Amino acid sequence: MSLFKARDWWSTVLGEKEEFDQGCLCVADVVNSGQDKIIVGSYMGYLRIFNPHPTKPGDGVQAGDLLLEVQLREPILQVEVGKFVSGTEVLHLAVLHCRKLCVYAVSGTLGNVEHGNQYQIKLMYEHNLQRTACNMTYGPFGGVKGRDLICIQSMDGMLMLFEQESYAFGRFLPGFLLPGPLTYSSRTDSFITVSSCRQVESYKYQVLAFATDADERQENRNRKETEQQKLSSGKRLVVDWVLNIGEQALDICIVSFNQAVSSVFVLGERNFFCLKDNGQIRFMKKLDCSPSCFLPYCSVTEGTINTLVGNHNNMLHVYQDVTLKWATQLPHVPVSVKVANLQGLRGVIVTLSDSGHLQCSYLGTDPSLFQAPRIESREINYEELDAEMKQLQKIIREATKTQDILPECERQKDLIVVAEVSPELDAESQAIDSEVKAEAVPSVTVKITIQSRVTAQKPKLAVCVQAPLAVTCDQFVFDNLEPDASETVVLSVFLKGNCPPSELEGNVVVSYSTPTELNPEGILKVAQCKFRLPLRLICFPAQPSKTANHKLTIDTNKPSISLLTIFPDFADQSEDDQSNVLGFQFLTGSKITLLVSKTSQRYRIQSDQLEDLWLITNELTLRLEEHFKKQNCKDFMCTFSGSIPLQEYFELIDRHFELRLNAEKFRELLSERAVQFRAIERRLLTRFKDKTPAPLQHLDTLLEGTFREVIALADAAEENQANVFQAFTKLKSATHLVVMLISLWQKLSTDQVAILEATFLPLAQDTQELGWEETVDAAISYLLRTCLSKNSKEQALTLTSELCIPKDTSRLKKHITFLCDRLAKGGRLSLSTETTTQQTVVMPGGCTTIPESDLEEGTIVPGTNHMYITKQKSKPEWQSLFLQSIGRSTEVKNESCLDGIKEPRPGTVGRYPEKYVSLQFSVISFTQRKHAELGRLFLRL
Repeated sequence: MSLFKARDWWSTVLGEKEEFDQGCLCVADVVNSGQDKIIVGSYMGYLRIFNPHPTKPGDGVQAGDLLLEVQLREPILQVEVGKFVSGTEVLHLAVLHCRKLCVYAVSGTLGNVEHGNQYQIKLMYEHNLQRTACNMTYGPFGGVKGRDLICIQSMDGMLMLFEQESYAFGRFLPGFLLPGPLTYSSRTDSFITVSSCRQVESYKYQVLAFATDADERQENRNRKETEQQKLSSGKRLVVDWVLNIGEQALDICIVSFNQAVSSVFVLGERNFFCLKDNGQIRFMKKLDCSPSCFLPYCSVTEGTINTLVGNHNNMLHVYQDVTLKWATQLPHVPVSVKVANLQGLRGVIVTLSDSGHLQCSYLGTDPSLFQAPRIESREINYEELDAEMKQLQKIIREATKTQDILPECERQKDLIVVAEVSPELDAESQAIDSEVKAEAVPSVTVKITIQSRVTAQKPKLAVCVQAPLAVTCDQFVFDNLEPDASETVVLSVFLKGNCPPSELEGNVVVSYSTPTELNPEGILKVAQCKFRLPLRLICFPAQPSKTANHKLTIDTNKPSISLLTIFPDFADQSEDDQSNVLGFQFLTGSKITLLVSKTSQRYRIQSDQLEDLWLITNELTLRLEEHFKKQNCKDFMCTFSGSIPLQEYFELIDRHFELRLNAEKFRELLSERAVQFRAIERRLLTRFKDKTPAPLQHLDTLLEGTFREVIALADAAEENQANVFQAFTKLKSATHLVVMLISLWQKLSTDQVAILEATFLPLAQDTQELGWEETVDAAISYLLRTCLSKNSKEQALTLTSELCIPKDTSRLKKHITFLCDRLAKGGRLSLSTETTTQQTVVMPGGCTTIPESDLEEGTIVPGTNHMYITKQKSKPEWQSLFLQSIGRSTEVKNESCLDGIKEPRPGTVGRYPEKYVSLQFSVISFTQRKHAELGRLFLRL
């Protein structure tokens, strides 16, 4: 139990499933008996009046506490008590509905029997509103004596003022968008509100009274003004003062120290402000928690103000100016707070929650009477403690020894998820809204079973497949599962997009919570499993093709297997030649041919598109491994000795990057056209508002043309976005293929393949803010500076932490080439700190240092026919040409004087006239360097 918990004096729960808000609570002497009463209105239309009088603190509601309960026909937005009836200063009750304002008189009749007094309400008058109301405020507008006037703010920004039984006038607030809190300051005779521009605005009542009437303004917009309307129109509504607070306001209150000084309190989303009458900030306080309501009132200390602030953490804070004086715990989140004098007890805090929890409490402490028992003293065995400490340190060292990017998956014992994929396609396809242009789009059924061994609360199941694959239903919600209970769901997977997917794997994730003694709500846990979809889902047998643009050859260490054995679901038993050649055709139209050598242990995959080779190649390796595993063959291995298709891979990268640049251009053009469209709209609106109509000057034609441009650009951007998605899917397929070929080429281990996949495939979705190119470039740069670094100098280089779209892809392609080159020369992938330090000296596998000339002139990837050539020539070559061009031979013995010369532009190497060349030598000696710079040569063209 909290020490500073609010002491419950009286509490009750109002109704069932009723909703309440800030204006639904009011504390006043509504029956004019000299004691405060609690008036509560709800959105369900119930009006209740309470007079709590518990026999002892903490008692619940009694029958006599509820003075009145009546159901009105409309929801109650706000209740206020004031002098609202003319001819009398007796307090009356004002109830604000959405389209009506009602003023009631609450009276009581003395009871002659044990039932007690009886109370009833009588309607004094009502006003039917032409606009939907939001909130209201009241006060002696204009300095009237002995009565209160009412001001209602509508949802469209109109202030409607009522002089008790009669309607006075209405005014529209300038620049209105959304209604905010509204209050009235009697000392300055002004209305204060917070606009949607996050500004506190003050309007004088006199300015409102003499401004143009709202009804007349609306009529002037629709028809021409007459001379009589010109005479009746008033001044323009001008704001008295404005203060920008930078956040939306929840409530506004006025607190007066005395007749000479008053303060305006504004509760924001993160702060509450105290302002002077003229809008200057007296002080402000930044709140630690999100507030829900507040109530400022005069403090006992002269010159200070106390403020009650309720927040969404069930706390009520008491501030004296900006100093926190008290904090108390509430059983609910308050939406309204008041201070009342009930049954002679002054300062009772009345709070109301949005669900109807009404509580009267007071501040105090609740000390705990529990005393901790004395602990028996015992001798400490230091030897056992030392042994335990050594054991714990050993466990910590083993846990932090390896830093793997892929965390080890703990075995889920509480809940087991199993996904079973049907071996056959659905007899009747379940594909919905597929974009594939094929005669029939097949689907396959996946059966998912959840079995719980413990009590699982609120289990939620989500099925994820890689786009363009889709499922008929991807989310399921179950009731609480008891121990040894199970649930089964069935869904179908199909190809929705018009391009082959990059993966045929799906993932099932189940989130649930298990309750404990300390946490009844439960500890959140996750169980997951993966499933693999059949290849027949996206392709079907086709006639093999003899010619293709791209070919790959996979070598094995075992005799070749007939394709009828490996792909029985694609083989036609009537054709004998399918044992050595097999054709596949994707639903999107592309064809792939698979051939097996009769004499050698090789398999060839060929297709016209590089990205189409991935799925068939991956399926081939998986089925070969499964075939030899069934034969208890443990040394089966696939290798690749051909050329890695980096050039074709770079073309896919350039295509994807070009579409991303196009998307950025479309976004900029759309932004420009939207700005232009809004500017034309403002011009037209100004012309239409003008009292003396002026010619449009073809603004309407320009508006229509701009609108068509915006629509055309939006359609083009949407089409480009679809092309970006298809290009990214193709790029992922090609990336999977390149990663697989590199792993087979260098015979990488499982951990190294995982690092390579995490480097090249870091994103599941490609976005304009964080794209594939910059992410992969940063990951490869990290590997080149850590485990694949040549020396400690490269390790000292720091990487930029900000990722942004690059200007081009030359840097990325260069880094990919360097990565392949360093892997070819013996580099190994590892994220362990110890391994990286050791590779700084000697790389495993006898890796030799990569010469600087390889990185400057060009890099040839072993096992490939691709060479990445930079624009810069080797230094000795161009220096020799330069010396020959000025008539000097290469007999200069000390050529260090040429180190400072920059390379000439391409096409300028030749003979240069001597008048354009000047040589300048300067000798500088340094004792700490082995070589001295003898001079610098300046080239002036």
